[in-house]
Amino acid sequence: MDSGSRIANFFDGRHILITGATGFIGKVLVEKLLRSCPKLSKIYLLMRPKKGVDIQTRLKNLLDTEIFEYLRQTQNEQLQKLVAVNGDITSLELGLSAADQKLLSENVSVVFHSAATVKFDEDLKPAVIMNLQGTKQLLQLCRKMSQLEALVHVSTAYCNCDQKNVLESVYPPPADPDRIIEAVSWMDNKLLDALTPVVIDGRPNTYTFTKALAEHVLVQENGKLPIAIIRPSIVTASWREPIPGWVDNLNGPTGLLAGAGKGVLRSVLCHRNKVGDLIPVDIVVNLMITVAWSTATENSKTIKVYNCTSGSTNPIKWGELENWGRDSVLSHPFTNVVWYPGGSFKYTRFMNNISVILFHAIPAYLIDFSASLLGRKPVMVRLYHRLQRAVGCLEFFTTHEWKFSNENVQQLWSILDQEDKEHFDFDVAPLQWRKYIDIYVRGTQRFLLKEDVKDQPEAKRHLRKMYYVHRFTQLVLAFIAWKMFARIYGINLGLYSNFMDLISRVLIIFNQKFNHLFR
Repeated sequence: MDSGSRIANFFDGRHILITGATGFIGKVLVEKLLRSCPKLSKIYLLMRPKKGVDIQTRLKNLLDTEIFEYLRQTQNEQLQKLVAVNGDITSLELGLSAADQKLLSENVSVVFHSAATVKFDEDLKPAVIMNLQGTKQLLQLCRKMSQLEALVHVSTAYCNCDQKNVLESVYPPPADPDRIIEAVSWMDNKLLDALTPVVIDGRPNTYTFTKALAEHVLVQENGKLPIAIIRPSIVTASWREPIPGWVDNLNGPTGLLAGAGKGVLRSVLCHRNKVGDLIPVDIVVNLMITVAWSTATENSKTIKVYNCTSGSTNPIKWGELENWGRDSVLSHPFTNVVWYPGGSFKYTRFMNNISVILFHAIPAYLIDFSASLLGRKPVMVRLYHRLQRAVGCLEFFTTHEWKFSNENVQQLWSILDQEDKEHFDFDVAPLQWRKYIDIYVRGTQRFLLKEDVKDQPEAKRHLRKMYYVHRFTQLVLAFIAWKMFARIYGINLGLYSNFMDLISRVLIIFNQKFNHLFR
């Protein structure tokens, strides 16, 4: 990194603490800091043993991620600046030893708090413990940090989804955070589950509810700590860095693209004309780093909120995602597709429910029944239920629309010099969505489904076979439907012949369009 970068220079010699470093945003943040701020001193990663794996092994696994390949090859010494600290965001005093508390309190000057449970269908208790109580525990540690210059908290643009126009300010909380924490501490899980719809009234899930409460907890520190809040909308695969299309989970639109590409997802309740506020992960991370610099250099105790969104600057509609995503999965087909990619977004719940029964549930049960007869393990019904649960969590966001103001983001961009605009680019305006969706689909194939570009010829051959199976099935179903209709209403054979001729012509047109994709 050229020393002309004010942002990179700010991090020279500094010690940084990151929570949630093993998450999607956290991984990209760690890589970006190491690559673009090479003179930083240390990055402490709050990590806990998980499933019998100790923190040093988890750190090694993190660095084995593909996005760190460039650093491994060119700046391997940078990776030595990562220090795993044994702690747990859900534990008292973050589960830190006295020695580690002292280490962090005396050295850390910048904190990035991205740890959270992002499961939309999470039970209330774990969501409160992680997203709300964990934030309170982190604040206790930050109060002890003698060098602290910036605490950047990652929230969500949807924590105020009860509003149609969302400003860059913290809204009154939907409940008293302390009372919520107290309630989950003594209520049993069954009672909590029963009361959850009442408690989160006005919010679609526990995630947005607890994130709103966490913001209020931060406001209570106003004037005491240098805090900034970043609210990303729907975080998606990287646009440019560290690798175009990089993604590590099936959340949100990634699951839709993967399910549709494999041919198992054929119906989603979604309003095509509404804005789907997607934001690439590298945009989010570049803004986080810039906000840390701005918060520290302004030396302001007033909490600033940054809505990290695309809808007000460069919107994409769900219908465009549907069309461009379909084009991409047909041009670059996934390997071993279960069925020819198709289906569509449905505007009404009734039509979506009918389609789910016909194209998801019935095929899943038939396939598993056939598998059982052949002595194979049935898996499709379980996959169907998981898929429907995941898609169901998105329905609130695919059927509603918000207007997010982003004046603070735009103002911050305006004060950057050209050097920092190039190295810490968070301007979403130049993004060409159609090209990005293609990058997104290829990234999903490569990084999540572990498919190789060398498999494309075979994937295209298999897709061609599935296309003919798909059209033949449609023809058979049309024939059966027509026969039943003709029998009931006594339609003559001439009309029947004309109908079948029309079906044949339509199939020829579809075939020509399909073959065009492979020229």
